[in-house]
Amino acid sequence: MKKKMNYSIVLLTAIFLAGCTDVEDASNAEAETDAQEVSVVETDNSNEKVETIPVVEEPAAVETPAQSTNELFEDYELIKVDGGDLSGTREPNAVTDIGYGDREYWAFTNEYGQLVRVIADELVLQDDTSEPVESSGRYYPDEAKVPGVESDVLDEGHVIADSLGGVSNAYNITPQESTLNRHGDQAYMEEVIRSAGGATDFEAVITYPDTETQIPSSYQYTYTVMGNEVVDTFDNVNPDEVNASLGLTGSEPSDSTSSDTGSEPSSSTGTNTNGDVSSVDTNGNGQVTIKEAKAAGFSMPITNDHWLYPHMRDNDKDGMVGE
Repeated sequence: MKKKMNYSIVLLTAIFLAGCTDVEDASNAEAETDAQEVSVVETDNSNEKVETIPVVEEPAAVETPAQSTNELFEDYELIKVDGGDLSGTREPNAVTDIGYGDREYWAFTNEYGQLVRVIADELVLQDDTSEPVESSGRYYPDEAKVPGVESDVLDEGHVIADSLGGVSNAYNITPQESTLNRHGDQAYMEEVIRSAGGATDFEAVITYPDTETQIPSSYQYTYTVMGNEVVDTFDNVNPDEVNASLGLTGSEPSDSTSSDTGSEPSSSTGTNTNGDVSSVDTNGNGQVTIKEAKAAGFSMPITNDHWLYPHMRDNDKDGMVGE
């Protein structure tokens, strides 16, 4: 007897589309089944054979984003310099990392090899429990011999101190007036950052009187501590000599002077604790700098019986600030 064969082609796509209620549903459903497999079912009276034919999708085009250039380093040559390199020379138009260990502190030179800018997203304090710090508190036994540091009155001044994670090569050292570096605004700025546990958005801009010297004429530091942006600008000079030339260090004769230490009359210097520090602390960081105090009309030094004294930094702990 001749076998009678019935063939039916069952399309999953058609079955799915049959459940759609309108043309839009059908169109959407058809799109959703593009990745489905189409099955062809062959049947007769005695057996059933199923063949699966996969529908291969074309791979989606993947866009490769254009590689971005680091505009920060544009026009500068990126170089690597050992943190303890004592050479005082710098490459012109160069940028290098002056952060100790994994820190990223970037220093930039101009076309004359002068160190003109240092930036860091975050200043991370030195950790003498996990880093090889010398007994002096420094990472290295000496600092780079930048031309000018041979002077008796100029220090090998770090732009970013060891205590703030900076190295000691020429890209982090400038000849800086000794008193300024050890007891003046430079030292005060470093202490503020240490006391705050670090800083963010740090930038130092260094200015020179000409293109020949490596001795800066002034510094400007901008940084953020405890949510407050601080801007410190000062000349590379001895602050004590400047104060003396302005008549700010001698005694001022007054019947109300509280002592012979050269402080101002008690109306502005005594033990008055009701002074409005916000009128002096112009950047609102909770600390009053010598510059802020002078700008507010106070004479130096500020002694420990002055209401401003608790808001200022006495680096040498002698009971006077700005002496």
